[in-house]
Amino acid sequence: MRHADHWRDKLDQDMPLPKEYRLSRSRIMYIEAKSEGLEGDAVIGRVFFSKSGKTLYYTGLRFQSLKGAGLKANYFETESGDFYWISGPRKDQNDRLYGGNQGVLVDEDVRDEYENLIGQMRRRQSESAGR
Repeated sequence: MRHADHWRDKLDQDMPLPKEYRLSRSRIMYIEAKSEGLEGDAVIGRVFFSKSGKTLYYTGLRFQSLKGAGLKANYFETESGDFYWISGPRKDQNDRLYGGNQGVLVDEDVRDEYENLIGQMRRRQSESAGR
């Protein structure tokens, strides 16, 4: 793996999304850079899916699947080739590979929705445990 030039610097938070990015083809996801080791910079943000679902987009970056060939990574960024772990957020918020959420940033534009999602996941878990 290559050393990343701090991938957060490459993000363009103000970049307007192309018309083909539809909210219906998006999801709040956990994104962690793996090019510098097992635990890298991480963020929870809105990821958009291509029409085929094979390409993911996040604030100016484009990702494609490693199709199971990655070690502790499941996607690569198409421009740099850097490896990433991208997955749905966990209800216990221990999104990092070895647990915890220290240093994980949550994008402001999804913060409320993320907190509601985590709350819903926890309520479902509580309800199913009470049955």
